[in-house]
Amino acid sequence: ANLTLLAHISIMADKRDAFYSGTKAVTKEDVESVPFDARFPSCNQTKHCWQSYVDFHKCIKLKGEGYAGCKQFMKAYMSLCPTAWVEKWDGQMADGTFAYKENLA
Repeated sequence: ANLTLLAHISIMADKRDAFYSGTKAVTKEDVESVPFDARFPSCNQTKHCWQSYVDFHKCIKLKGEGYAGCKQFMKAYMSLCPTAWVEKWDGQMADGTFAYKENLA
């Protein structure tokens, strides 16, 4: 299980490095349990995962791909979301079919 997690972190870090070419690369030490967020008080973190993914893409759309403040959202969704979901959403973002009220691409 740890090897799978490390492989997931490595893949996700490689994919996200493109967004942060001028900042420190994400490492396995950067991925940690997400702190408490009062918007998501229950133990089911599905909505928190999705919202963090959306917030990350909204942030880079508004502030630019190198904006360091967006990293908190990336770390949250990398920690909370299953790889399969992120890969599916990334594909939908690329295709322009991601289900959100505004275009995040």
